[in-house]
Amino acid sequence: MDLSGTGLPVLEVLPALHASLSATPNAVLVAPPGAGKTTLVAPSLLGADWLGGGKILLMLPRRLAARAAAERIASLLGEQPGGRVGYRTRLESKPGSRIECVTEGLFVNRLIADPALEGVGALLFDEVHERNLEGDLGLALALDAQQLRPDLRIVAMSATLDGGRFAKLMGDAPVLESLGRSFPVEIRHLGRSDARIEDRMASAIQQALRAGEGSVLAFLPGVGEIERTAERVQLPPDVALHKLHGTADPSAQRAALAPGPRKVVLATSIAETSLTIDGVRTVVDSGLARRPRFDRASGLTRLATERVSQAAATQRAGRAGRQGPGLALRLWEEGETRGLIPFDPPEILEADLAPLLLRLAAWGAAPDQLQWLDPPPASAVAAARADLAALGALDADGRLTPHGRLLSRFGLQPRLAHMLIEGAARGQGGTAGVIAALLEERGVGGPSADLEDRLRRFDTDRSPRATAARRLAERWSREAERLQPADGRPRLPAALLLAEAFPDRIARRRKAPGASDQTAEYLMANGRGVSLEAADPLAKAEWLAVADAGGAGASARIRLAAAIPPDALPNWLEERTETQQSLAPDPATGKLALLAITRLGAIETARRRAPASAEAIAAALLADVRAQGLGALPWREGEAATLARLRFAAANFCPGLPDVSDEALLASLDLWLAPRLSGVSRLPDVKLDGALTDWLDWPARQALDRFAPARFNSPAGTSHAIDYAADGGPEAEVRVQAVFGLSTHPMLADGRVPLTLALTSPAGRTVAKTRDLPAFWKAAWKDVQKDMKGRYPKHPWPDDPASAAATVRTKAADARRG
Repeated sequence: MDLSGTGLPVLEVLPALHASLSATPNAVLVAPPGAGKTTLVAPSLLGADWLGGGKILLMLPRRLAARAAAERIASLLGEQPGGRVGYRTRLESKPGSRIECVTEGLFVNRLIADPALEGVGALLFDEVHERNLEGDLGLALALDAQQLRPDLRIVAMSATLDGGRFAKLMGDAPVLESLGRSFPVEIRHLGRSDARIEDRMASAIQQALRAGEGSVLAFLPGVGEIERTAERVQLPPDVALHKLHGTADPSAQRAALAPGPRKVVLATSIAETSLTIDGVRTVVDSGLARRPRFDRASGLTRLATERVSQAAATQRAGRAGRQGPGLALRLWEEGETRGLIPFDPPEILEADLAPLLLRLAAWGAAPDQLQWLDPPPASAVAAARADLAALGALDADGRLTPHGRLLSRFGLQPRLAHMLIEGAARGQGGTAGVIAALLEERGVGGPSADLEDRLRRFDTDRSPRATAARRLAERWSREAERLQPADGRPRLPAALLLAEAFPDRIARRRKAPGASDQTAEYLMANGRGVSLEAADPLAKAEWLAVADAGGAGASARIRLAAAIPPDALPNWLEERTETQQSLAPDPATGKLALLAITRLGAIETARRRAPASAEAIAAALLADVRAQGLGALPWREGEAATLARLRFAAANFCPGLPDVSDEALLASLDLWLAPRLSGVSRLPDVKLDGALTDWLDWPARQALDRFAPARFNSPAGTSHAIDYAADGGPEAEVRVQAVFGLSTHPMLADGRVPLTLALTSPAGRTVAKTRDLPAFWKAAWKDVQKDMKGRYPKHPWPDDPASAAATVRTKAADARRG
């Protein structure tokens, strides 16, 4: 196939790429924007011997890029999409017999459904430097699939010089570089001001039209800024205005990309790579981008407006030099560029990983079993696993459940797939499908925050994009109804269908301290605050099912929610709330009452007080101990000592004793603690003395007293408490004279553990500690004897204490008794 007429720079490296793929299965191609890698590599490989008539899949990060690439490649072959060249996106598809341009997400779905990739000979991953989550996952799964298909060729194509990392990931694959084609671009920094970004962009666009020739490409962070800039910018009659973003209709996107008269294209970062917009000679860069940021604490993904990275700023400026010398106007100071982060962080390090984990479970692999450029963070994996377990998609071992296998069939965010299955089970697959489409396709159904309003608008919207979204919803609904026939459960209002996907985002209106009267504040079940403008009709509802919220601060602004009908809520809540009982004084009577609080997560749904019977009080006290742990009990000295004895005995294998670990004691509160709760209304008043020994049967008590006696009885007849919680092991404090005549050391645990003796003077000061009394008499006693004789001359201090009579009296007192 002769592609030389295109004159694109990547042509020079294609022979080397062909030779490399004939020898090795993987390769990395580094080519700057405009080199032609997206449109020329795939058709150039069609005649390769190793391909053998197989299909080439070209993966691109966005549907606009996939469709545009397919249209461009087909035109090079003198065709329209749908012949040898086609594309597949979620909203529209025109299959191709030899080349298909596919969005990364659809490729992952296809690969999981067909790991052998029957009929496919090559996988080309374009714009891998963007590091999208779907792209990283697709490449990791493709490399894993290559173990089954060693004949499969994989090419990673990047616009930046980070090919070495991809080469290492792909088995030290060869790296091929194309110089690209670019013209000089003059960069002017217009500085910052306090004016709104739309006003500044409108002014800069008009300046760009005066300063240069050709069309103008203006980068703005989002659709709202694009619309407001379009209202403000004043264009000459011969200059057309186009808006280019992911939610625009395909016809509007094609018009923005097509050759034609001079134009101004207002675009999001969607136009940074993959696409060439004909005739652009000037770029106006706001320096801002809107990126998704997942907040694991709330489970919400918010769109954050942030400064672009240095790499993105370079990519944007380069758009002005694709077809001739160009000009880039930047709305910031020149010195600020050095303060920008070098690259955008990989999405896998910041995103919600529940969709990734569900797909990996369907693939049959754990994250650590695949090859990643940047492995998914362990904390994010753990959080995603917990979310999927809460949906019933994963079992305790992290394996896919039957319900999880149903969810994985959709390739959707797991929560939405769960809603589809639940909706189908209730005979509402159609409604669930439409809600899923509204949530997945931003902008469809209008900008209202009210789900019901969007549903009504969507039902009457006949735009191409809405029509495609309806087909998507119908496809999901049919699949859900096939997988999960209706089982007779009652139907739900749309708000509670939405709550099936986001039960942790059920929200109840509250009046937060210091809240403004201009906002309606809500508390979600996950504990996070959200708000609405007080004038919003939704703000009249006490309960909302929140689908989306965003913004910084303590209270995120609700972007999409549905009011929950009050009469539908009780039955739905009944299976999802928990009631905890506790004792508290009744404010009205001052008497102790049983307080029952019912909660849906952080939301209190009901509070009831009732007179507390003795049984209820005891049950509440036991519940408090279970909730707070054994530390909630008043462990006075005696019973704390008993617990230490029991644990020493258990640790040294005393026969017949029960398990006395914290977990076991909490599990058996009814046996040893409950009998002590009669007539008690507060935990601090519980009398624990004897509670644990009373719990033991007679043989166990006998074994405990023998194995771990509570006291040490000295030869002098004195009795001393043994401290089983001492740091060095069981210890007893005893006057050194009381153990005169003791030639063997006292032992515990049937002779296995020596008792530490803290030997004291007649005044009670410790003079020595020993775990070997005979050795002490022989070695250290002489020094102690000398000191004691000087301090306490009236007391006996024999030279051979091991054979002397034990005493705690003075010599004179002993003589009188003798």
